[in-house]
Amino acid sequence: MSATDGLTRGMDIIDTGAPLSVPVGGATLGRIFKVLGEPIDNLGPVDNSTTFPIHRSAPAFIQVGEWTREGNDLYMEMKESGVINEQNIAESKVALVYGQMNEPLGARMRVGLTALTMAEYFQDVNEQDVLLFVDNIFRFVQAGEKRKGPFPLGVRKS
Repeated sequence: MSATDGLTRGMDIIDTGAPLSVPVGGATLGRIFKVLGEPIDNLGPVDNSTTFPIHRSAPAFIQVGEWTREGNDLYMEMKESGVINEQNIAESKVALVYGQMNEPLGARMRVGLTALTMAEYFQDVNEQDVLLFVDNIFRFVQAGEKRKGPFPLGVRKS
């Protein structure tokens, strides 16, 4: 789910045998994650041992294919309004998952599953009401289109 620069045919790889899993639960509140469940908000590692695989049976906010400025603006507004509680991050009311346009297509295609996995934890395990907000579904669909040839930063102008 990351850039393939440096990979070559015949290179040794390690199959972990484990599905792609991401952190879930209270430790995700007030944090920003990328598709692999790694925090990208400069607040350090996630203090959490509970993870769920993103590919699960069917039974927050997902930003797919948008720009850093918009995500930063949203994050700042949520901090100012108290939705993200800087003094006690665990008291925050949102987990943000970003899949930006400069990321590989495979990552952008799965960022929705990462956010859905986090949201389902609050719904299924904590039995909480959950709102899953996706912006921008077109970019998510666009990432899944078959493409011919390479495009700058992995995207076709729309």
